[in-house]
Amino acid sequence: MISDTTGLYTDYYELTMSYGYFRKGRKDETAVFDYFFRTNPFDNGFTVFAGLRDLIEMLGHFRFSDSDLFYLKEQGFPDDFLDYLARFSFRGKIYSVEEGEVVFPHEPLLKVKGTLIEAQLIESMLLNILNFESLVATKAYRIRQSAGQRGFSEFGLRRAQGLGALMASRASCIGGADSTSNVLAARKYGIPPSGTQAHSWIQSFGSELEAFRTYAEIHGNNTILLVDTYDTLRSGIPNAILTAREMEERGTRLKGIRLDSGDLAYLSKKARKMLDDAGLNYVMIVASNQLNEHVIQSLLAEQYAPIDAFGVGTEMVSGKPDAALDGVYKLSAVGDTPRMKISENIEKLTLPGNKKLIRFFDADGYFYRDGIFLEEEDLSLEKVIHHPIHPEKSTTVSGLKYENLLQPVMQDGNVLIAEKTPARIHEYLKERIRLLPVEHQRFVRPHLYKVGISTEMLQMRSGLMQNGFSRK
Repeated sequence: MISDTTGLYTDYYELTMSYGYFRKGRKDETAVFDYFFRTNPFDNGFTVFAGLRDLIEMLGHFRFSDSDLFYLKEQGFPDDFLDYLARFSFRGKIYSVEEGEVVFPHEPLLKVKGTLIEAQLIESMLLNILNFESLVATKAYRIRQSAGQRGFSEFGLRRAQGLGALMASRASCIGGADSTSNVLAARKYGIPPSGTQAHSWIQSFGSELEAFRTYAEIHGNNTILLVDTYDTLRSGIPNAILTAREMEERGTRLKGIRLDSGDLAYLSKKARKMLDDAGLNYVMIVASNQLNEHVIQSLLAEQYAPIDAFGVGTEMVSGKPDAALDGVYKLSAVGDTPRMKISENIEKLTLPGNKKLIRFFDADGYFYRDGIFLEEEDLSLEKVIHHPIHPEKSTTVSGLKYENLLQPVMQDGNVLIAEKTPARIHEYLKERIRLLPVEHQRFVRPHLYKVGISTEMLQMRSGLMQNGFSRK
């Protein structure tokens, strides 16, 4: 649980480096780190930034308890360093893009300014949260794209990676899920809970019809019946129809049926006809069972399956098939001195200095380009942004409307932004998607959104490369 987070939620090398800074008298030396990723997941045209609120909350609990310190003492850390950790809390400043923002590779999405030790200690936790939630939120948005206006619920608790299921539920709803089966996540994050029944409920009764009738008596208008326990077309749906007619006599209505196996296109068409023929056109059809955005798109756009809502679990909460977002956290300045990592692979060069991320808009108000600038640059002057790998390619952005995407969200232990529900963050995501040209939104071969670096940034990077800073 988030409230149980301690300073031990980190990789061991963060502690060994922090001890090194401490031993060499560098504990108060300041630094700037940037979080960014290198590739959009799922061959998508963009990524949905998520996880910020969980990160901020967990930073508030990032302390070293007496038992933590005792454990570290057993690992050989000396008393003076442990005394320092006993008083530790994160007091740095964090700048971030807004949660739910549409973002792209190589952009500094979150910036940490603080002491070397505090910025170093939080690295692993930061990457763990932002990489995972952004991955799942992006997957969920792709599912929302496929489902359109139809309902879709997150059903992934039993297949998720341990307690990551909580963050997966939250990220799924940021991406577009309407509800979750995960009750703890529903309570913690203000997400509507949802669920029907499992096959075990039906198997526990003497007959399928008895199971349906009993469930309907208890749950009334919220009843959705799972119809594939024995035989969907010859037993499940006929018994659901009989139950629905009995409910009508009591003044209630069957909400829906759920298909969880078999050929979903074929069965949903048969089910729709049977329900309509029985005068039950108001009964919805819900589908589940190993769904993803491609299956849903095929069901609706190619097979014309009359499915009204979907329950999606494994592939969404596990981020299948990509499994992980390749986000990284890199040092960009120590004090006022810029730093960068240099690699023979130009795509792995990092950008030095204290930066800001600027989004430019075209004449119609759509996203046009994103530019990475040094913090002190004056954007009122003539500005050009360059391709980060092929700097001979450039675009003039002078005179365009723009916004600064990096805003302060935490300082001196205080949270500077209001808490939002996942549903509200999804509304923000929809607002931003409307401003993204459609060629960047398509599933197949989306057009590459261009992100450039300023002339000053390019010159700084070239100078540091010549001097060989942080060569690896």
